[in-house]
Amino acid sequence: MMTTRKKALVTVVAVILLLFVAALAYALSPSQTRAIPAPAAEGGATAADQAALVQAGAYVAAASDCIACHTAPGGKPYAGGRPVHSPIGNMYSTNITPDKATGIGNYTLDQFDRAIRHGIRRDGDSLYPAMPYPSYAKMTDQDIRALYAFFMQGGVQPVNADNRQNDIRWPLSIRWPVAIWRKTFAPPDMAPLRLDKYQSAALARGAYLVQGPGHCGTCHTPRAVTMQERALDESGNEFLAGGPLIDGWRAVNLRGDKVDGLGAWTEKDIMDTLRTGRNGATAVVGGPMNDVVAHSMQFMNDNDLLAIATYLKSLPATGAGKSSFSPDPRTTQMLNSGQDRDNRAAQLYLDNCNACHRSDGHSNRITFPALPNNPTVLADDPTSLIRLVLAGSRLPSTRVRPSDLAMPGFGWRLSDEETAQLVTFVRNGWGNHASEVSASQVARVRKAIKEDGGVDMDARTSSR
Repeated sequence: MMTTRKKALVTVVAVILLLFVAALAYALSPSQTRAIPAPAAEGGATAADQAALVQAGAYVAAASDCIACHTAPGGKPYAGGRPVHSPIGNMYSTNITPDKATGIGNYTLDQFDRAIRHGIRRDGDSLYPAMPYPSYAKMTDQDIRALYAFFMQGGVQPVNADNRQNDIRWPLSIRWPVAIWRKTFAPPDMAPLRLDKYQSAALARGAYLVQGPGHCGTCHTPRAVTMQERALDESGNEFLAGGPLIDGWRAVNLRGDKVDGLGAWTEKDIMDTLRTGRNGATAVVGGPMNDVVAHSMQFMNDNDLLAIATYLKSLPATGAGKSSFSPDPRTTQMLNSGQDRDNRAAQLYLDNCNACHRSDGHSNRITFPALPNNPTVLADDPTSLIRLVLAGSRLPSTRVRPSDLAMPGFGWRLSDEETAQLVTFVRNGWGNHASEVSASQVARVRKAIKEDGGVDMDARTSSR
């Protein structure tokens, strides 16, 4: 006779098998998605109409920043091959040129839409959510039509380039569990964003650009353990409240917090930053946002940039930040009067930073960013500031500001302890009040820089 222990074991195994079969069936069941209705004028469209659609698609592609992820450093536009780092390994973006052998040249409009807005490949497999389809799901049918025309009808040149295999080890490389994630967190019945719930046309347009094609939440919203964004719109307090590390840089808080967010910024500050990578007080640092400015936002028209700024300024503060700022002239007075003899951190600032950022920490506001009340300086997580001191960074070159000004890295000359002292000094000078930085924190960032080569941008971050 079967013992009680064996019966229990058989029961557990049976339950596990049933759960596995149910999960597999759920994952492999086909996802039905809404087909894009044919446009009313189809059949009577002229060559001029088609050209206008392709041009509109080029604008949507820029707003969606497709080129940044789907172009490898030094590679041909949209031919794929750029690594996307993730906790489970490196993924590589795919060839989305209209090449029929290696790209998307055989995709129909509906197949294209299923990939963009629903994360379903032409063969039915699910795309990894490195492709921001939970955000793109909010895009309109017309924008998808225009994007398809841009990629398929003359806007993008076909490139024969095989897709690179992802560096994800088995069993994490098994694809079907991704369908469970997709169906749970980006269900196929997700519809385009309802614009009539916003109080003005500008606010609605900004919400659409931020939540949809701009997919800002992909980087700037914190993620749950299961890797979905904790909120997809302003109904969640964590939406755009600051995200994970992206290529070694912390995605910043875009909500109304006055210290570590955009609360102290004007709409013009936001527009200037998106258009040029800098404003009158601060600047973009780090490769990921450089790409956004260089390949996407600088090509947006003023009305859309204003709409984005209007929407971001409508988001209330999280109130979660621990840092604060209250202007204090004592740091400037101390540096100007030479009272740094017994202050090693102040000496480090004078030796390494003062030439550009000056004793008042403000630089000239046009060339280099100010340090007092700077969101990156005052972020609860100092990783980006530590990385900036160790490895340096470069502003993106844009049409309005073509000079790609750089800050050199000082990791070659500063020890972990010296870097910690310097960063702590900057985070607590001129009225800044933020947590101290330890040598062990610096050591972790230095190790990460060594592993990724210290690259914070690539050769594509330039104007065009």
